[in-house]
This record gives sequence, structure tokens and C-alpha cells, in this order.
Amino acid sequence: MTLHLILLLLGAAVLAVVACRAVGLPPILGYLAVGALAGPHAFALLPDSASAHRLAEFGVVFLMFTIGLEFSLPRLFAMKHIVFGLGLAQVVVTLAAVGAGALFWGVSWQASLALGGALAMSSTAILSKLLADRRELDVAHGREVMGVLLFQDLAVVPLLVLIPALSQPIDALAGELGLALAKAAALLALVLFVGQRLMRAWFGLVARRKSGELFMLNVLLVTLGFATVTELAGLSPALGAFVAGMLISETEFRYQVEEDIKPFRDVLLGLFFISTGMMLDPAAIWRDLGGVLAVLALLLLTKLAVAGALSRLLGAGPGTALRSGLWLCAAGEFGFVLVARATDTGLVDARLIQPVLAAMVLSMILAPLVVLYSDRLVLRLVASEWLTRSMQLTQIAARTVASQQHAILCGYGKTGQHLARFLEKEDIGFMALDLDPERVREAANAGEPVAWGDCTKRENLLAAGIARARVLVVTFADIDTTLRLVERVRELRPDLPVVARSREEEDAEKLFAAGVAEVVPEALESSVMLATHALALVGVPMHRVIRRLRELREQHYALLRGFFHGATDVGAQLSDSEQTRLHAVTLNPGAWAIGRALADTALEKLGAGVTVIRRRGKPHLAPSPDLGLQEGDTVVVRGTAAAVAAAEARLLQG
Repeated sequence: MTLHLILLLLGAAVLAVVACRAVGLPPILGYLAVGALAGPHAFALLPDSASAHRLAEFGVVFLMFTIGLEFSLPRLFAMKHIVFGLGLAQVVVTLAAVGAGALFWGVSWQASLALGGALAMSSTAILSKLLADRRELDVAHGREVMGVLLFQDLAVVPLLVLIPALSQPIDALAGELGLALAKAAALLALVLFVGQRLMRAWFGLVARRKSGELFMLNVLLVTLGFATVTELAGLSPALGAFVAGMLISETEFRYQVEEDIKPFRDVLLGLFFISTGMMLDPAAIWRDLGGVLAVLALLLLTKLAVAGALSRLLGAGPGTALRSGLWLCAAGEFGFVLVARATDTGLVDARLIQPVLAAMVLSMILAPLVVLYSDRLVLRLVASEWLTRSMQLTQIAARTVASQQHAILCGYGKTGQHLARFLEKEDIGFMALDLDPERVREAANAGEPVAWGDCTKRENLLAAGIARARVLVVTFADIDTTLRLVERVRELRPDLPVVARSREEEDAEKLFAAGVAEVVPEALESSVMLATHALALVGVPMHRVIRRLRELREQHYALLRGFFHGATDVGAQLSDSEQTRLHAVTLNPGAWAIGRALADTALEKLGAGVTVIRRRGKPHLAPSPDLGLQEGDTVVVRGTAAAVAAAEARLLQG
């Protein structure tokens, strides 16, 4: 492989991945497309594809090493019913169904087993990201999908051992398979009883040298060393890498190792998918397009039926079962790993592999679309889903039917619960929506106004009483979900103030542009508190520390301007009536201030000031004196209790 070809492949891969990212498709598809174009069936840019494929196998090695790093016995035990119940059943039944279908079409039973194992896989990379983006990791079908994906990741290990053994003659198959399983068992015994202690001691010795370069070299040595040992023993090098990852997974070096190995894994794994794409013959696929679409339809329908039926048999509701089937029906990246292994060992004929690979690629393209429309399909096909959805809405509405001027909390994690305590102390009612069923059940049993529901859905917000709410608070920091939520709130209640979190200050600009009243950047708050403690510990007087804290917050939070003026070192001596406060006054029809400039109200003569004027859901911070007031404006007034009361009377009655 010449330098020019390497540069050409890298350039094509970059462009393909950028294009996939732009349209929301997984990068794997870009790599496969580059491989198909560069392969012998298209432009034949790589005459020595064997060497490229050999280099690409290292991508699988590092991928399996990462899977080993993420392997956790406590996590496995916590999800054992789903992992070893639904997950095991899904892989076994899908493998059997696909294998039986392949046998019916005249494929050998060895190749049928290999194809069944490959097609039983679903995409961990695509589905886990979709679950996280849609905030469905903790819902019923989300837990089922993650449990099945976890078992599929584990099932790759014995399948990598099984496929090479299947290529042996029938009379020697039992012996080869038994020997391979014995070797694999010996490796796992090493992991569980001996290896972890030795690995912790060895990595500790290397880490004490305090050299990042040495640590990374050691990671490469351990990964490739274990892969070489298992290859010399007649097993897959990927199995050795998986064992090495398991050895490190329970040590304190796991996260550093994962960060160091990630660049090698991603680059080499991309090369692996390019080499897999070289097996695709676009001309042959086009000639047999009907066969490809038939394989695609059979793949999607078989996996949908298997996963949905098994989920239902194991106690899930019909809606959850259908959702799990829809999520798991596409193929996955580990399927390509197993197909490549089966092709290398000669188990699967090259002519058969074309429609199978093409169907797998198309199913992964369709996976995000299937997930996007899964809710609509479930509502259309499952009659009881409407009843379940209406019961959820009824439960939410029943808790808020008597609420007026309450707060809606979107998310009831630690932040939401802390906020709820503040609201309770001020006798302010609230309604919280959360997607974690366990958390909702515990909180509801304790008598708290919490219900299960997606806060971005229109019907859930209406049931939570958004028409009567005083404020909506977003307690999670997912910028994309928050923007969708704010858009929904603006449709239903343009005048409702929204307070949101953001991880970075840059996200705050997007949220302000969307109409959020105030944004709390986590990076700012953490730096503020770090500075506060640091100044206090180096001997800066506390009243100066508090003043600096007040000044910094006033620069970033317009709604708090004036609030901290009573929180000085003598602030605690002020009576409640003397404390500076904020009060929102809405100019309803007939209010005296409508049509007048802000300066004409002369509120400063009453000892009051205006912090914000909210108009059609958007805030005007530090409004100018000549700003004309309009019907529906909400004027946030700052001052003492007497000044605020006088300002409200002036604005409404003149």
C-alpha cells in the first residue's frame, strides 16, 4: 500500500464520515461506502487488500479490548434477568431462526450458524446513542434494549471461538470445538482468579513512573500481547484483547486506559470497516436488488418478531414488547466482525455474502428512522397503548387539577429534588415530570407530586398544568432536549418564564435565543464556588469574598441584580420588610401603564427599579427608559416590600 493510496483512503474516509454526520447516519456506513468504492469490485484502488485487511484486524482487537474494559460484574448482576433472560433468548432464537432459513435455501449448517450469529447482533453504537439522546435509557423498553445489547457484546466472544472451529472437517469438529472452549475457559479462569491482582500491580508499577508516554506504551503492550498469546494458542486475537480489557476493568486505571486506547481503536476500526466494505460488489448487488430487499425484509421482520415475542413472553406489556422489537430489528457492527471472520475461514460463499452485507448496511441506515417512528407505530398497532397513555396523563392531571401558579419541574434527579425542597419551604406548589420509573415510584409513594412522563411531549405539559403554571424549570443539562422543550413551551405558553441549566456558557446563548428567561451555566457556578473557597482560605475577609461573589453573579444573572444587595455582612440584621426583593407585574387589559414609556411611570421616585420586561416570552434585560409598555408585558420590579407594592399599584392603576 503506497503513501498516495493511504492519503486517498484517509481523504475519502474523512469526507464520507463528515457526510454521514451531516445527515445523522453512523460513521460506519461512510467507512463501508469508501471500502466498496476502493475495493476490487469498483475502482480497485487497493491491489494488496490482504495486507490492508490484516492491519484492519487490529481495529477489532482494540474494539474487543474496549468491550472488556466496559465489562462489569456488578452491572451484569444488576441486569441479570434481562441480560441472561431476554438477551440470551434473543440471540439463541434469532440464530436458530436465521440458521433454519439459511438451511432451507441450501446453505451448509456451519455457514447457517455463522450467519445466524452475525445477523442476531444489533448496533450498540447506534442504539445506545439514540436511547441517550431521547432520554429513554431508564424507561422499560430502554432497559430491555440495553440488556440485550450487553448480552450481544458478550456473545461475540464465544462466537469468535466457534466460527473458526466450524471450518474444520465434521469428524474433527467436536475435538476442535472442545479444545477451543477449554482454552477459552482457561483464559477466563486466569482473569477471575489470578490475572486481576497481577494486572493491578503491574499497572501500578508503570503508573508510579508518572510518564504518560510509558503508560500508553504499556497499554499497547498488554493489548497486543494478550492478542498474540491467544492467536498462538489457536484462538482469535480479539478474544485475548477482550480478556486483557476484563483484567483492567475493575482496577483504578480503567478510565485512563480507555482514553489512551480510544484513538487507536477508532482509527483502526474505521480501517476494518473499509476493508469489510471492499467485499461489497455494487454491480452484483444491483443485479440482485430484489434478493437484497428480500433479505432486508426478512432480517427486519424476523428480529422484530423474535425480540417482541420474547419480551412479551417474559412479562413486558404489548407496547414495550413492540418497541423493543423495533429498536433491535436492525443489524449491528459486530455482525460485520463475525461475517468477516466467517468469510476469512471460508465458511460462507462470496456470492451469498453480497446480499447479506448489503441488507445489513441498509438495515443500519433504516435503524434511526425505525426508532423515530416507533412511537407512532406502537400507538397505531397496540390498542392498549392508548389506554396506558391516557392513564399516565390522567395521573399527571389529577395531581395538578387544583394547582394554581405552581412550578413545573422537568426532571426529578438530585437537582430537581433540591429545588423541590426550596419550593416547599416557600409554600410554592410544584409538579415534577421524570422518565425514571423507579425514582417516580419511590417519590410518589412518599407523597410527592411526581409523575412519569416525557416533558417534551405536548400532552404531558398540558396535563401538568402548563396553562396555570407560574414558572417551568429544566433541571437537566441536555442542550438538545432543552431546546425541544422550550420550543414546545413557546407553542403552549409564550409568556411562561423558563429557567434552564447548561453545561457551558456557549449553550446559554442558544437557550436565551430560544426564549429562556434565565440560564445557569454549570461551568460558571463551579468556578464561582471554587474562587469563593480559594479566596476565603487564603485570608481574604469574608465580606469582600461575598461582595466579589455578588458582583460576578450580577454580571451573569440579570434577574439577580439587586437581590444580593441585602446579603452583605450586615444583611442578616435587616428585617424582612427591608430586604430587597423582586416581583413580577403583568400588564393585563386596562392597566394604567399600557401605552406609556417606562420613564413615564417614574417608578424610581417610589424607590423601585425595573430589572426585566418580558414580552411575548422574550426578556428585555436592563430596558431603556423610552421603551413603550404593551398589553401582556410582564414587568419585573425590584425594591423593598413597600416600594414593590407601590410600583405595582402605579403600573396597574396609575
